[in-house]
Amino acid sequence: MSLPPESREEAIARLNESASDLEARTARQISHEAAGQAAAGQAWKILADLFGGVFVGLGAGFLVDWFLGITPWGIIGGVLLGFALSIYMARRTANRLMAQAKAAGVTAQAVPYEEAGEQDEER
Repeated sequence: MSLPPESREEAIARLNESASDLEARTARQISHEAAGQAAAGQAWKILADLFGGVFVGLGAGFLVDWFLGITPWGIIGGVLLGFALSIYMARRTANRLMAQAKAAGVTAQAVPYEEAGEQDEER
């Protein structure tokens, strides 16, 4: 009992279907818990950028004050420069994360904020 010969197009279609089935089975599935942990890690990174820039600016301002003897102005200028640096770094990190999400095909829908019980009052 032999099978009828298969045309080249049918064989290619069958192989493509088998390959796509295999790819779907072996695709890496990220659990909700792992996705939550990744999001929390990214939030901590942005928070560290914000605080780190301010503290580095504070330290640099303190050193300028110590060496030059212009007591409040070095710290004030250092904190302002550190704050600007921290905003730049946090924005750069957020833009990188958004680009990665866009490349991965992740889309998010805007969800309006509602106070508890607001839906009940509208009805």
